[in-house]
Amino acid sequence: MSSLVEIPAWPVIAKGSIVLVWFALFFVAERLAPAVQPVAPTGLPRLGRNGALWLINTLLSPLLVLPLTAWAVAHRPYVRPEWWSDWSGLAFDVLLLDFLIYWWHRANHEWPLLWRFHEVHHLDRFLDSTSAIRFHFGEVLLSAGARAAIVLLLGFPFASIVLFESLLLCATIFHHSNLRIPADFERALSAVVITPGIHWVHHHAARVDTDSNYSTLFSFWDRIFRTRSPTRRTPTMTIGVEGEGERALAALLARPFRRRR
Repeated sequence: MSSLVEIPAWPVIAKGSIVLVWFALFFVAERLAPAVQPVAPTGLPRLGRNGALWLINTLLSPLLVLPLTAWAVAHRPYVRPEWWSDWSGLAFDVLLLDFLIYWWHRANHEWPLLWRFHEVHHLDRFLDSTSAIRFHFGEVLLSAGARAAIVLLLGFPFASIVLFESLLLCATIFHHSNLRIPADFERALSAVVITPGIHWVHHHAARVDTDSNYSTLFSFWDRIFRTRSPTRRTPTMTIGVEGEGERALAALLARPFRRRR
């Protein structure tokens, strides 16, 4: 597929560089000023698992994810009105893509097949910046397929996809982070964007909270669709999946394909 469609190099390199620097900053900062003191599951084995899952997806990206996205962009219908092609159109694309990813994230919790893969992300027993890069390769491939379908349907240009994914990855690193943030500042931010205080509740090992707070970039989608949890983050909040424990790397990779009782 990659031999048939040329992938613009500079936006991908710029996106990767920005996200890498952003991740490094949060990885260091949250260890200097943690919101919650690390517990047993935050040691090297956990970082190794999260890093290995990230490495698998990093290897898959140029082989499958990027070529599929580029193919969809190259074959999208050119039916957009003129206003949807300038800077205001780019801003509208970001808003629309965030609306769509709210529903995709929600589907990952409500559809059993998708949850099998997304559960791997939630099995992490602690949250920090590395949780933001911990996803099963099956979820990444399913997400790439869904994104390609949306690009074909709505004609998103490559620039919109790269911009949104850059914002999305930086937002995901931020709201999974264990960085201590002044309460008043976080409260102000949370009126517009997802903050750690909101997203940690989504990772609470109580299914009623796990199945809430689906927004990823802008926080108002949960308020609009009434999926905002009233639970407040606490330092002793148990993170993970209700009734489940963490798994070794091999078990995490195999878990979506195992028969469930």
